[in-house]
Amino acid sequence: MTSEDIYDVVVVGGGGSGLAAAIEARAAGRNVVLLEKNPELGGSTAWSIGSVTASQTPHQARKGIVDNPADHWRDMSGFNGDLDPRDNKDLRRLLADEMPDTFRWLLKHGIRFYGPMPEPPHTKPRMHNVLPNSRAFITHLSKAARRAGVNIECGARVTAMLTDQGRVVGVDCTTASGPRRFRARGGVVLAAGDFTSDPELKAKFMGPQEAKIDGVNVTATGDGQKLAVKLGARIINGDLALGPELRFVPPPGRNMLLMLPPWRLLANVMAWSLEHMPSALLRPFVMSFVTTALAPSLDLFAEGALLINKRGERFTDERDKPAFALPDQPDKVAYILLDRRMAELFGAWPHFISTAPGVAYAYVDDYRRNRRDIFTSGATLEALAAKLAMLAAALGESVRKYNASAGNRPKLGEGPYVALGPLRAVFVHAEGGLAVDREHRVLGEDDKPIAGLYAAGSTGQGGLLLKGHGHHLGWAFASGRRAGRNAALAAGQ
Repeated sequence: MTSEDIYDVVVVGGGGSGLAAAIEARAAGRNVVLLEKNPELGGSTAWSIGSVTASQTPHQARKGIVDNPADHWRDMSGFNGDLDPRDNKDLRRLLADEMPDTFRWLLKHGIRFYGPMPEPPHTKPRMHNVLPNSRAFITHLSKAARRAGVNIECGARVTAMLTDQGRVVGVDCTTASGPRRFRARGGVVLAAGDFTSDPELKAKFMGPQEAKIDGVNVTATGDGQKLAVKLGARIINGDLALGPELRFVPPPGRNMLLMLPPWRLLANVMAWSLEHMPSALLRPFVMSFVTTALAPSLDLFAEGALLINKRGERFTDERDKPAFALPDQPDKVAYILLDRRMAELFGAWPHFISTAPGVAYAYVDDYRRNRRDIFTSGATLEALAAKLAMLAAALGESVRKYNASAGNRPKLGEGPYVALGPLRAVFVHAEGGLAVDREHRVLGEDDKPIAGLYAAGSTGQGGLLLKGHGHHLGWAFASGRRAGRNAALAAGQ
């Protein structure tokens, strides 16, 4: 038998946008429940680098940077390129206008940032990086939600929407204790993330090869989009995504930076240290992050680095969307092969292996020290192949064939050789979100709002293009706050 609970607002998803929605709905005096399908809160927010891009922040003011939302809105179009006509400029305006207050709201809840950092084509430094890591968002916002009286239910996956005369009035869930029903007097807020890890939606909107590629967040399966589509909603920009891109496999344990507890005092000490301590003292600490979470530079391949699979075979032109070829290789992984010249070249600026924009650059020796699990070297190709359990003959033949047809790319020269990997292909974000209006109401047939249904974050992206660091998280928090408030207002009507 299904148990039933009644609330004013039901929030689906326990990442950044869901927590923001729940906090704001509760601040409006409503009874709120937040449902998260995973055993713990976090969503894609917990997987993020942790940047938030905003104008008119206290951090900008301390550095004498004069900025405004109108310029922020204008500069965002510079990331879009030929896709700019597909952007939802109205929602982009809303995001830019909301970010100054949303940034202060995050500060009020104990979240600390370092910055702002420049990121062209932004004409002003606007990128603020969370301290000590992205866990701080979830830790502080979940505490705020619980203090406010939000009921948080983890391990509760929403399987169906409840409707009454065309209005959404609740959800059905599966839980470890059995089926449960949560009714909503005001509305349901869908904040369940994107569909980077859902083969069905990726195949439908992107293509069959994209469907083979994993997402960074393996639980981002488009639950919110699927629930709403059944009610007549539609997905906009489903074919667009950040990726696929190459990423090194994560280390077997947490790196130094991600192990730090998200204490406010620690974040304040880190902020002071980043402003005042010599960079040489901070570099080993920062490198533990830069060598863990980020993608290898494609400049490696322009300089002659090769992609080799587990059998020692070169399987693609490294300069022609190599991430699309990787899912068809054994175990979906590969290695980047460097000779002595390249290992020396990528040992110093401007030739880096990976970077956190505006923060730091990582070179070959940084990977040698910080990622021994993905750094392998050998005096000869045969020695390297032995360490990687590859067939030496296959690796040698791959190099021979490449050198015979390298053209204007540098040939692979003498050793010692370095292999970086395994690495895999991943999607970081999918831009396909539900169509919503300015009030974050989900739009159904004839673009009329579906009564009682709201969407925020990636689920309710509404055609907004969010390329560039700090925009996805900014939208998560800004849209989540607004969707929660609007659902709360509906509960009082």
